Amino acid sequence: MKFNLRWSYFLPAILLLTLALIFSVYLEKIKSGKSIRDVPSAMIGKSVPSFKLPGIEGIGEGFSSKVLKGKTTLVNIWASWCQPCHLEHKYLMKLAKQGVWIYSINYKDTPQAARLFLTKLGNPYKSIGADLTGRVTIDWGVYGYPETFIIDKNGYIRYRHIGPIMNDDLTQKIIPMIKSLNK
Repeated sequence: MKFNLRWSYFLPAILLLTLALIFSVYLEKIKSGKSIRDVPSAMIGKSVPSFKLPGIEGIGEGFSSKVLKGKTTLVNIWASWCQPCHLEHKYLMKLAKQGVWIYSINYKDTPQAARLFLTKLGNPYKSIGADLTGRVTIDWGVYGYPETFIIDKNGYIRYRHIGPIMNDDLTQKIIPMIKSLNK
């Protein structure tokens, strides 16, 4: 009993030190100027994973990894229930209007919800594949939504964007990289 009682005095201090350590690491990351979204991806520089997805019922035929060759493209992974996906959608529409080819993987969504999302916000996608089981997004290394990948004309992943695309992301990262890959 004394042993357990003694540890109960140290438990709050241990918890406080752990939280302080986590906070200091996070603060150091902020001070370094790096975004917490800049998580390295093992997929950068590798060929896109092989897949074939059906379309969303009533929207299209889906697509496979084979179409991601021949032209620089984006692959956007989203879901209608994902609030950040709603935030980024107007920027995807902007990219599509500029002629960027965007393919989409819709993650674990119902066809009705996905159709409603696209009816309300517009459809910037060349094709949409429905990943009903989540298996394909796991192969891409996705762990949060939305995520967007830039694929070069040879089918290699060149960039991964975690979280919603905002205007600064377009002007500072995505559009310059697409232009660079299209040279």
